[in-house]
Amino acid sequence: MKITKAREVSTIERYLLFSVGILITAIGTYFFKFPNNFSTGGVSGLSLILGRLIPSEVFTPSVLMFIINTALLGVGFIFIGKEFAFSTVYCSMLLSVLMTVLERLFPIAAPLTTQPFLELCFAVLLPAFGSAILFHLGGSSGGTDIIAMILRKYTSMNIGSALMVADSLITVSALVFFGVEAGLYSILGLLMKSTLVDYVGDSFRMKKCFQIITDHPKPIVDFIVGTLHRSATLEDVHGAYTNSQKTMIVTVMNRSQAIALRRHVHTIDPHAFMIITASTEIVGKGFLKN
Repeated sequence: MKITKAREVSTIERYLLFSVGILITAIGTYFFKFPNNFSTGGVSGLSLILGRLIPSEVFTPSVLMFIINTALLGVGFIFIGKEFAFSTVYCSMLLSVLMTVLERLFPIAAPLTTQPFLELCFAVLLPAFGSAILFHLGGSSGGTDIIAMILRKYTSMNIGSALMVADSLITVSALVFFGVEAGLYSILGLLMKSTLVDYVGDSFRMKKCFQIITDHPKPIVDFIVGTLHRSATLEDVHGAYTNSQKTMIVTVMNRSQAIALRRHVHTIDPHAFMIITASTEIVGKGFLKN
């Protein structure tokens, strides 16, 4: 029973974070991307371009967006799995609903400001941050994000590079269909987006690696295991300068735990020598799977 409840809480938290990521993406897309015709890839950009090529009352950009997303969801279901497909359906539907709500509540006929570069920053930053949240949780908002996830799964590409490959052709097409200025801004936006997604995604995965050389290992290890609920590796080391025996504690933890450990070590042993490094790739029990 306890395990079931823990899983329910974890699932609820996961989908709440999905919702936050989608809301951030919707705000950036609706208020900053669409009014400026910034086509930084994605199904939204492809739909705008196809809407110009196929002017029709039936196949509007929103209808084309739905058709393309549905096809890509089928591809994602085949290559990535059922769990990914379900979460992506949820995110795609929520994004469509939020875009419709924003359109009804805040109709926009022109850009909010007269500063296109400023609006480009928000058009890239907000959706990139939202996408990074989704990727970190193993989901996406659909569209070309699915292609990027497939490329990441079956190649050595990171998610930013995979997004650039998936969106580059769509972005370059903006030069033809929306003019040189919008096209160049779109290309710049794509470069910014791919970099930001990797940066934000890495910050979510960031862990602190400690190498603590001390004369008082026991109270430090007791704090790591008993209070922080992490593990550690101990190694006997020999100081070259002092010619004395000490113990080196090696452990890895998240940022908040790292702050608590650093303070505790300073309290226990003010003369302890600590090497603290940041890492986004920790493979093993309690972290990433092999």
